[in-house]
Amino acid sequence: MTNITVNGKPHQVDADPNMPLLWVIRDVIGLTGTKYGCGVAQCGACVIHLNGDAVRSCVTKLSRAEGQHIVTIEGLSANNDHPAQLAWNEEQVPQCGYCHSGQIMSAAVLLRDNPNPTDADIDAGMAGNICRCGTYQRIRKAIHLAAELQRKGAASK
Repeated sequence: MTNITVNGKPHQVDADPNMPLLWVIRDVIGLTGTKYGCGVAQCGACVIHLNGDAVRSCVTKLSRAEGQHIVTIEGLSANNDHPAQLAWNEEQVPQCGYCHSGQIMSAAVLLRDNPNPTDADIDAGMAGNICRCGTYQRIRKAIHLAAELQRKGAASK
């Protein structure tokens, strides 16, 4: 058994310690917001927070998460009101939407670490998050809006 905490809730997971966290989160715990994209940490669809750091859950083993705190897109905010979530909606970022849980999770860490990012900061912070629909300009615009909302005190967990 492996003990992990996902979105503030403790879980005892009976799974192979080498199983990727992505499959633990989706198939064992049942939270499907975190997406499988490539399986080799290249696309960013599977980004979660592990003790506050953005990690690629498709290549992070369950054993690494023992006793750690995991946050998925479902736990980023209580009411989908994290500034990045609000900005994504306001700017109508998603086209197909598949990559956006990973995009938002990466953006949340970027905004936590840099509350006033430049375009270059956003490009660097979001590198490796692929949007096959090509909504990069809207993503950048949404991150700028999220930074503004965050400065104004928009709700956030």
